[in-house]
Amino acid sequence: MAEEREFTSTEITRAYRTSGIREECGVFGIYSPAHENITEKIYYGLTALQHRGQESAGIAVSDTEGLMYNVSFHKDMGLVSEVFHKEDLLKLKGNIGVGHVRYSTAGGSTPENAQPLVINYSKGTLSLVHNGNITNADELRNELSSHGAVFHATSDSEVIASMIAFHRTRSAAVEEAIKKTAERLKGGYALIVMSPRKIIGVRDPYGLKPLCLGKISENGNDTYILASESCALTSIDAQFIRDIEPGEIITITKDGLKTDHLPAVDKKAHCIFEYIYFARLDSVIDNISVYGSRIKAGQALAENFPVKADLVAGVPDSGLAAAEGYAMKSGIPFRMIFKKNSYVGRTFIKPTQEMRESAVHIKLNVISETVKGKDIVLIDDSIVRGTTMKQIIKQLKKNGAGKIHVRISAPPFLHPCYYGTDVPTSTELIAHNATVDDICSFIGADSLGYLDVSDFQKMVGDLPICKACFDGNYPVM
Repeated sequence: MAEEREFTSTEITRAYRTSGIREECGVFGIYSPAHENITEKIYYGLTALQHRGQESAGIAVSDTEGLMYNVSFHKDMGLVSEVFHKEDLLKLKGNIGVGHVRYSTAGGSTPENAQPLVINYSKGTLSLVHNGNITNADELRNELSSHGAVFHATSDSEVIASMIAFHRTRSAAVEEAIKKTAERLKGGYALIVMSPRKIIGVRDPYGLKPLCLGKISENGNDTYILASESCALTSIDAQFIRDIEPGEIITITKDGLKTDHLPAVDKKAHCIFEYIYFARLDSVIDNISVYGSRIKAGQALAENFPVKADLVAGVPDSGLAAAEGYAMKSGIPFRMIFKKNSYVGRTFIKPTQEMRESAVHIKLNVISETVKGKDIVLIDDSIVRGTTMKQIIKQLKKNGAGKIHVRISAPPFLHPCYYGTDVPTSTELIAHNATVDDICSFIGADSLGYLDVSDFQKMVGDLPICKACFDGNYPVM
C-alpha cells in the first residue's frame, strides 16, 4: 500500500486545474511607429490574457530601425508575474514585439516549448506566437525534416515557424511565405509573426480561434495591436477596432495596415467554448459579448430546468455569469456561496485522483452561513470526469446545505477536441458512457440538467459555431 502523505498546495492546485477543461493560449503583438518602447504594454496585455494559459509566458521585441538580427526575448515556465521581473523587462527594448501565455495542447509542458519561438535564418529573424492546434503537424514535420529541417521542441508551433522560414527563402516577402504556410495548415489557429520590420497576424479560415485588432492614437501616430481577446486591448487603453476575419492575413508596418486572405472554405466554425468558458467576461469576440452569452445560457437553463430552491449560486469563476442569468429568469436570489483562493501556487506534475479530490478544499471554501439549511441551484460550465463536482457537493452538504440542483451551462462532453481545447479522451469523459441520471447519482446531486445544443443559438445568435466536442461534427480534420 502506498504511504499516505499530505499534498502541497501547489500539487493540488495543478490537480484541480487538470480535473476539468483546460485553457488554450493567449497571443499578443504590437507595432509602434513612434519607436516607443512597447515591452510594458506587452506585459500588461499578457497579464490580461493570463486566464488562457498559466504554464509559461514569453516576450520577444525588436527595433524596426535596428539590425536585422536584433531580437531580444525572455520566456520561462510560470505565470506572467513570475516569469518577468523589473530587470527582465528593462532588458527588452524595442518598438515592435510579440507575447504569449501558454497552456500545452500539443507538445509537452517544457521550457523548450515556451513561446515566442525565435528563429535566426538567412533572411533575418522570425518570432512567432500561436494559439490553437494543427491537426496535420506530424505530416508537415516529416516533410520539413526530409528537406533538412531540425526540430528542437515538440510543439506544432515550431512546425509552423520552420515552414515559414522554409518558404521565406523561396519568396519575395515574409507575407508570401506566411500565406504559403497557412494554406498548408489544417486545424484551428491564431498566429502573430514578428519579422524585423513587420507584425503579421493570421486567423484560420474557419474562425475557430479568436484574434482582434486594436489601436492607440497619440501625437499623430497609430500604434496597432493584435490580441486573442479584446480584454487585452482594454488593459493598455487601446481602442478595439474589429475582429480579424476568418482566413485574414493582416500586416502591420510603418505605413499602416494591409490585408490579404487565404482561400475561402465552405463554412465558418467559431469555437463555442470561448463563450462557455475560455474567454474573459469583459471580452467581446466576433461581435458577441462573452458576459451576455453566459447570462443567456443561464436563462436557458432556468427555462428548461426550473426547480424550487432558496438560492442560485455559481462555481467560480466561469459558472458565475450563468448563475446570474438563471437567477434573473427564475426569480430565485443569486448568492455567493464560495470563497475562491486565487493565490495558491502551481506545479507541473501529473495529478493523481486523490490530489484532484483534495484540490477542491484548497481552491474553494464554502461560506457556511449562506448555505446552511438552504436548497441550492448550483451552476457550473461543465462536468468532465465528475470528481470535482462530487467534492463540491460533498462540501456543501457537510456545511449544512439541503438539496443541491446542479445545472450545467454546456451540453455533456462526448468527444475530444482537435483544435486546441484540451478536452480529455472520450474514455475519460463521464458523459460518454453514463446517462444523466447516472451522473447525477455519482456526483450526489438531487437533480441535474445540461444546456441543450439547440440553446447555443440563444447564446450567440446566428454566429456559425464549432460544437464538435458535443455533437462529433468536426469542421476540419
